[in-house]
Amino acid sequence: MSNDRHVPVMLQRCLDMLAPALERPGAVVVDCTLGLGGHSEALLKRFPEARLVALDRDKEALRLSGERLAPYGDRATLVHAVYDELPEVLDRLGIPTVDGVLFDLGVSSMQLDEADRGFAYAQDAPLDMRMDQSTGIGAAEVLNTYPPGELVRILRAYGEEKQAKRIVSAIVREREKEPFTTSARLVELIRDALPQAAKRTGGNPAKRTFQALRIEVNHELDSVERAIPAAVKALAVGGRVAVLSYQSLEDRIVKQVFAAGAATTAPPGLPVVPEKYQPRLKLLTRGAELPTEEEVAENRRAAPARLRGVERIREDVL
Repeated sequence: MSNDRHVPVMLQRCLDMLAPALERPGAVVVDCTLGLGGHSEALLKRFPEARLVALDRDKEALRLSGERLAPYGDRATLVHAVYDELPEVLDRLGIPTVDGVLFDLGVSSMQLDEADRGFAYAQDAPLDMRMDQSTGIGAAEVLNTYPPGELVRILRAYGEEKQAKRIVSAIVREREKEPFTTSARLVELIRDALPQAAKRTGGNPAKRTFQALRIEVNHELDSVERAIPAAVKALAVGGRVAVLSYQSLEDRIVKQVFAAGAATTAPPGLPVVPEKYQPRLKLLTRGAELPTEEEVAENRRAAPARLRGVERIREDVL
């Protein structure tokens, strides 16, 4: 498996956004989603003075990226951790504040491309979907054991699937005959369960259900809800965070955390806003930035990407 098939999404834009913070001598940057190391390698190349800390929950990704980043020696520290464990990781490494943080949320290219991981609905594979295969329960167990009401909630909340009830009643009926083990059977069931009109819109009809299962299996939204505030908190003044998200649920969380930090918390009507109420963050994007048409043509996985960034402009005042 080669690294060249992995084109990091919106790479140049991410580097430019983080540059003012990472050109400082002794800067520390955290890549919270190492994956195959494309963003990390570019950060080490572009900012030769910077030190990189990179996190991934996937041991195989850490192994492959370790080979890729080996030429950078001790400038790169790779850690097996989920991104919401950022405070513990920095604490362990004795790093009080950082200058840049990058998140590239969602599933890495490697996980989508390795058939036996069960992330892709385009090929038959075991229904696993765990980003860290050494822990937790896989997608098959979710499908086979969760109560129907819980499955409906997951498909609606995490997949924004309007036909959740219809799909779940088909799942419940089928799992009683035989438990689910592979993705092809689930894809076929979803196709059969959906009304004709629903099949004509929005690509593969299984896409929303697979997204919902993946988010549930990996507790993704919970992790994002903890990780984004933790990253902001870890920033030195002048430090920057850049976040790439690929679906509206993640993007909404990022938007809310950034907006809250960039707002004044003063009671209305104060003639002068005291320091403790001043915004902590400055927004670096107006809304979310989208990839260019050229980039989407070169890398179809960039199509749904949304990029947001902030700069820390003040310390927290207790």
